[in-house]
Amino acid sequence: MKLSRHVKNNMKLYKIDEEDIAKAINTPDISERQGDKLVAIKKIPGKFTRYPLKVVYEKMKDDELIITAYPLKKKYRRKQ
Repeated sequence: MKLSRHVKNNMKLYKIDEEDIAKAINTPDISERQGDKLVAIKKIPGKFTRYPLKVVYEKMKDDELIITAYPLKKKYRRKQ
């Protein structure tokens, strides 16, 4: 997992661990594609004041490039 400078700054700001990002990517509550980027949204109990974590990333040949991650404060709908 490669991290952009932007996501490293957000990790410090919002106290996000690499483990939180990995959880969101591997077992998302919601996942969708936006152009060539993938979006994973995962609620992580006990973190981010009950907001879900949103991770935007790109799949590369044998790795993921994490572009950004932050607590999603906008209302989100759970897809079924």
